Amino acid sequence: MIDVNCYLGHYAFRQLRNNTADGLLRVMDAKGIEKAVVGSAAAVTYRNAQSGNEELHREIKSHRDRLIPFAVINPGYAGWVDDLKICREDFGMSGVRLHPGWHNYKPADTCCRELVAAATEHKMPVSIPIRVEDNRQRHWLVDVPDVRLGEIVDLVKNNPQATFILASGRGFKGCDLGKKNNSLPRNYYIEICRASALLDNEIGQLVENLGADRLLFGTGMPFHYPDPAILKLKVLDIPEADKEKIRRANAAGILG
Repeated sequence: MIDVNCYLGHYAFRQLRNNTADGLLRVMDAKGIEKAVVGSAAAVTYRNAQSGNEELHREIKSHRDRLIPFAVINPGYAGWVDDLKICREDFGMSGVRLHPGWHNYKPADTCCRELVAAATEHKMPVSIPIRVEDNRQRHWLVDVPDVRLGEIVDLVKNNPQATFILASGRGFKGCDLGKKNNSLPRNYYIEICRASALLDNEIGQLVENLGADRLLFGTGMPFHYPDPAILKLKVLDIPEADKEKIRRANAAGILG
């Protein structure tokens, strides 16, 4: 399996377990996960997100065969162009991860459009976690809402050459992102860790509407345990070939 939704490092409001490279790899080995896309958990709350990228780079230096770093870039920060260049050229990071609510901008803002354009120019996928942690666990001083799926619709529509990974989200089938024949570019992929495989079976509906080649496996570790996402794939009532696309083949294509 290839997990497209993991974090490393400290988080300002709660202690995370297995948030080091060694710790994450131990869990990956136990669960049969071959590779993982990782971003900095610290960069979510640092005033200067680049400090988190620097920490991530140091942490995974000897594990680049299995851990694939994505740069957390804040386009509202004055030096983001230089940050992106350093992350791409010096750190060899493969993609970009955006946290609009945490970094005080919206997907429709000019700064975000400029960052997406820059990432697209360098063929870097853009990952957007709809949320970082469960709203019920948020610190009482912090109120960061989930990214609105409607804002993502406009972003993917206006950037047809970009590649988007929409992580830690649910409710896609209730908006254009999850509907069949939605006239949107086929430039976005949906990670499944929060979508259901039973009850309303959102994952199965997304496979039917979009195709299995548009879904990705992810866990949200270490904010979440990996077992629910793994179990969802096991119980999902689709052909094994489609499960294999979600497990690793789709991510392998995006990540090269």
